[in-house]
Amino acid sequence: MGALTWLLIPFVAAIGAGTWGSWVARHRHTNDGPELAGYARFREAMEKSGSGPDPL
Repeated sequence: MGALTWLLIPFVAAIGAGTWGSWVARHRHTNDGPELAGYARFREAMEKSGSGPDPL
């Protein structure tokens, strides 16, 4: 009976981890719109600043 208990503990832990992982992933959503818009503004600003050599 003791050996069965030791085998049951990792099994229950694996089921619990799988349940928790699926529950956490369920609430995950991606909303990259504002980040991508900010990156586009950053690129535009860097292109406008000029990348030529500094005048002496």
